[in-house]
Amino acid sequence: MTVLCFLDTNVLIYAASKDDPRKRKIASSLIDGGEFGISGQVLAEFYTTSTRKMRPPMTQDHAQAWVDLLCQQHCVAVDADIVRSGIEVSRRYGISYWDGAIVAAAEAAGAPIVYTEDLNHGQVYGGVTAINPFIELAGSLHEEQTEPFKGT
Repeated sequence: MTVLCFLDTNVLIYAASKDDPRKRKIASSLIDGGEFGISGQVLAEFYTTSTRKMRPPMTQDHAQAWVDLLCQQHCVAVDADIVRSGIEVSRRYGISYWDGAIVAAAEAAGAPIVYTEDLNHGQVYGGVTAINPFIELAGSLHEEQTEPFKGT
């Protein structure tokens, strides 16, 4: 299966957080914009970050509801092949294993783009281009939506 893009954990956290309305709007538009890919790693990081590091933290039930909705998208399992590919990407590009695993999962999903703040904007990693969707926050963005997933 091929997806239009792959979303890193930080994009999902911004969509769920009330800290930065401008980033929330951009992140929410990526989620609401259509089919995207994620991985088991992204889901685990989202749950942990949203319930422990976000201020205020999400309740476990609310975070679980987000995870359940995110699971409706294409989700790449973190298996031995993804781990090996993640190591290879990490070593080849001098990035952390965790970022390498994100790139490996994006490649496995057939995503040409990974939206993330953690990689070099515009850099191509194998067949995946890293795009920081927050790099050019310009103009006045207004918070129009308080919950990207209705009913959560």
